Order: sequence, then structure tokens, then C-alpha cells
Amino acid sequence: MAKWAGMSDKYERLLDYLSQTDGWVTAGELADQLGVTTRSVRSYVTAAKAAAQPLQIIAASTSGYRLNREAYATFKSGNRTRDGHADTPRDRVHHLARRLTEAPGGLDIHELADSLYVSESTIENDLRKVKALGEEAGLALTRSGSRVTLAGSEADHRRLLSRLFRTESAQGFLEMESEFAHDGLRPFKTDLIAMLDSQGYFVNEYGVNSVLLHVAIAVERAGQHRPLAGAPATLDDITVSLAGLVRQHFSVELEAADLEYIAKLLTTRVITQGKGQAVQAVIDDHVVPDDLATVRRIVQQVAQEYLVDLDDEAFMVRLSLHLGNLVARANDNSYSRNPLGRSIKTSYPMIYDVAVFMASLIQRERSITINDDEISYLALHLGSHLERQSRREERVSVAIVLPGYYDLHQVLRQKVEAALGTEVSVEVVVTRTDVDWDDFATDLVLTTITDRAFAENVVVIQPFLTEADVESIRKAISRLRRHKRRAQIKDDLLLYFDENLFLRNVAANDEIDMIRTLGALMVDRGVIDESYVDGAIERELLSSTAFTDTIAVPHAMAMTASRTSIAIAVNEAPMPWGENRVNVIALIAFSSSGRASFQTVFDQIVDVFSERGQVLELIRKSDDFGSFIEELVHVIDD
Repeated sequence: MAKWAGMSDKYERLLDYLSQTDGWVTAGELADQLGVTTRSVRSYVTAAKAAAQPLQIIAASTSGYRLNREAYATFKSGNRTRDGHADTPRDRVHHLARRLTEAPGGLDIHELADSLYVSESTIENDLRKVKALGEEAGLALTRSGSRVTLAGSEADHRRLLSRLFRTESAQGFLEMESEFAHDGLRPFKTDLIAMLDSQGYFVNEYGVNSVLLHVAIAVERAGQHRPLAGAPATLDDITVSLAGLVRQHFSVELEAADLEYIAKLLTTRVITQGKGQAVQAVIDDHVVPDDLATVRRIVQQVAQEYLVDLDDEAFMVRLSLHLGNLVARANDNSYSRNPLGRSIKTSYPMIYDVAVFMASLIQRERSITINDDEISYLALHLGSHLERQSRREERVSVAIVLPGYYDLHQVLRQKVEAALGTEVSVEVVVTRTDVDWDDFATDLVLTTITDRAFAENVVVIQPFLTEADVESIRKAISRLRRHKRRAQIKDDLLLYFDENLFLRNVAANDEIDMIRTLGALMVDRGVIDESYVDGAIERELLSSTAFTDTIAVPHAMAMTASRTSIAIAVNEAPMPWGENRVNVIALIAFSSSGRASFQTVFDQIVDVFSERGQVLELIRKSDDFGSFIEELVHVIDD
């Protein structure tokens, strides 16, 4: 194990990347992501395999590397078992920190080295890292001879325990049960949600695990007779119910300060009032007028800047309730994690960007800081509302051609609408065989007549609709939507590229340096002024614009360009951008007249550069602007 300990941080990054990727990943792609050579990648793979023996966590082939997810889950679970040996330096540091939180009188360095089968110099090195972790939580590592102690308040100790668990990759509910040895967490969660539901609250499941973590810590510390310090609290309905649930599931009596803190977490992270009430009743009973006024101003500015209509009373009320909790979390510097954050940002870049704009307005008005997780929750509110608005508009028009035979055509139509009613709109049913196939104005034609099987917009089905028929229709719908989207991309996106705004293999020190480099090209040609460049940098500092693993799309939130245009850098070597490493950087400048095209252009460029293999091939073949455009068209049409 010691042979590979020095590179554990690197192979853990490799494993994290593989865990987020489906299918095979080449050594070259891993090298790009990690910023190392392919030779180093092979070394990290070897180290990871050695650390996981006898588990086979990585498969290798001529196609690259792929994670064996079941074996990897077992490996990660094994590394986190609190009574087992720590297999990596990070595990060992966390193990030491945890043991110190459980030892008010401190621990002996010699005994620690013996128990972990490492040298005392290794323990000394680990303790320096523990010291840094402790200081972040408000604790001090003190030393008396060979004895070390973590000194600080009970709240600081709990803060450290919480951070230790959160920094573990691939964490989840099962890991929490294992880490804290609480078999009652699952039934406790079930009863907690039922209790909150019965009291008229909406429950945010994404925030429940965060609260459960604090419950698990509180129960464990109470068992060690280390309650949270605090003045006696007045127990309301939630805290009284909490006390009963904790007593029932863990046989522990929590102090009032503990219950009050957990209840605060519930009210700011998990629950929202107003379930089952009419909108006006929610406003009267639960909404803070200043919060609703803030949301109304935000909705008005989003409409002005992005032409996105959010003027819906129910939506604004829900967002007002969320805003109150968000401000409370920000003031307490206790943000709510969102496990969907990365996927929301990648899959819905325009929605995420509008959420960033909303967050910037809230930050300025309320003098708080909003992180990426909280921005993702705003994007969930926004996306949910827009999805309800657009659902009717996305249905594909369909004609059904079925030679008449009693009421068979009616039966078929009913089955099509029952199976695909949210995806298609049946516009016409033809019961003749002598039809003019070129006369249909619908997107798709579903027919039982086989001689049109090879037409692009025709799907041949059985008179009695089968599951295979439904799948064929869904594939045709997906293909049709993709072709429409790609055709629109080709028509629109290419209008905004300019040979004078194209760079290849240009180096930059960091994100800001690259934004200034691309911005200078636009300033020189009168597309934007320096204030737009500053605005793009300000936007970047709010939340990284690396929406995928290949492309960053920096831009300002003000649409002040003289014309909509894209300055692009295409690099063979990726550069760090936020938590990603990207090969393509596209600085987009929007004019005020381009507001209507913002969503389309923004989503299009992220969509085109979302498939890493295609992007790397495009980069390889793009020696100059002409070949870049040629390859871009090929990617779009593919």
C-alpha cells in the first residue's frame, strides 16, 4: 500500500472522473482532464488497481478504461468503514480527525502510528493536514509532548465532522448509515417526511440527507455526553415532534439546543409552508411581503433582459418562500447542497444562466453570497415553471393512415394517444389506400401500409399497436426533433462566427486572461466595449461558464454588444476552467436586438460541443477558420 500512497490524490481524481462518465474513456482524454501525460495516467490506473485489490475496479481495453461501478462502490464503502484501516492518505487524515473529535483528553502520537501501521513521521505529516481542517472549522490542534488535542467548542467539533463526511466523494444515504452506525436512519427519515407532510409542508428531498447528517452527529455526540451548548429553547410543534422521533428511533433524549438547531435546518433547507393551500392563502399566511416584492422585481428584469415570461403568481409565491430560506442559509453561511447541480448546468445551460442572473440580483439586493448549489435550486424552480409552459408546444403533429375496416382506425388512434399523448398531437386520420403521401403537412405519418417504409417521416406500424411500434414512434420523434434542432443550429449559429474572431492554440494564464484576450478582438472590431469584457469577468466570478467538459461560454449578463457575435479559441491542449478542463472557449456577445435569440444560440453552442469525442476530432481537423467551419457543419449534420 505504501508504494502507491504518494499518488492517491491523483488516482482518486481519475476514479472520480471515470465515475461521472459512461462507457470507455481513452488515456488521452484522462490525461487532458487531469493535466498529465498518458504515461502518468497508466501509473494512476495501476495505483488504483493496487489500492483496490482484490476488487477489480477498472477494466482496460483498446478502447481505454471503464469503471466497474459495483466493485468501485464496494471499494469506496470499504475505505469509509470507521473501524477499518485507512487505505489512503486522505482516509487516514479523516480517520485521525474523527478520532480526535471523540477524544477530549487527546491522543498519543506513538499509539496512533502503531494502530494505523505507519511511521510516526507519517502521523506528524497527517496531523499538519488535520490542523488545517480543524482551523477551517474553528478548532485548534494543540500539543503537549506526544499528546495532541483538538480544542474548541462542541459546535466547532460538529462542524468538522460534517465537513469530513461532505468531502468524501460519492457520498450518500447508505454511506451515512455505515459511517455513523445508525440502523434507524432510514425509518427515521420515513417517519420524519410523513410528519412534515401531515403538518402541511412541502418537502425538498434533496435537502433531507443534509439534515439527517446533523441528526446522526447529534445522536452520536449525545451518546458521548457531548450535547450542543445553548440557551433553553421554546419548543414548537416541529421540535416536539422531532424529539419524539429521535427518542423512538435512537433511544436518545436530545437537548433543547440540539432540537432547535435541527428544526432550523429543516425550516431553511427542507420544508416550505403552504401545501394544499390556495395561492392567496399562502401569501396571507406565509409569504414575507419584502420577499415577494423582490421576486416581482426579478421577474420583471428577467423579462426585460432575456424575454422569458415568469409572470405567474403561483411561481412567484413559491420562489418567494424559497427566497426567504435562501437568505437565511446565506446569512448563516450554511448553504444547501444540490446533487443535481452539475447535471442541471450541463443539460440546461440557458436555464442555469438565467438562474445566475437572478442570483446576481438577489445578491446585490440582500447583500449575501449565493453559491453554485443554491443557483442550481433557483434553476430547478425556473425550469419546472418553463417546462409546464412549454409542454404543450413540444408535441409532434401526426397523421394516421389506416385502410378502413369497421372502427379499427378509432381503436388505433385511441391507443396512439394513450401511449404517446404527451408527445404527439394526432391531426388527421385517413382511412383510404389511395393517398397522396406528399400532401401531408404533419411532422410524422403513422401507417399500416408497408410500401412507404423508407420515407424519412413515415413510421410503419401494426393495426394493433405494439410496444415495438411505440418504441419505433418514439425513436422517430427523437430523430425528427434532433434534425429540426440541428437544422436550426446550422442556419443560426454560423451567422455569428467571424474569421477575425477565431484563435487556435492560444495560451492564457487563467479564465480572466482568456476572456480579456478574446474580448480584445471584439473591442478592436467595435463589437463590444471594455465594460462588456468587465461584465463577462463579473459573470464568470459568479459561477463558472464551463457548461460541459469541453467548452466554456463566457459572456456578460447585459446585452450591450453592437451585434451578436462569437469570438472563439480552439485549443488542442485543454486549460483549467473552474472545476473543468476545456479545449474550446467561446466568448459570446449579445446585442439588445438579439435578446430573442439568446436562448437558442446559447443552448445551441453548448449542444454542439457537448460530445467530447466529436469535439476532439473537430479540433484535430481545424487547422484554420475555414476548416473549423467545415468541420463544425459536419458535426452539426452528423
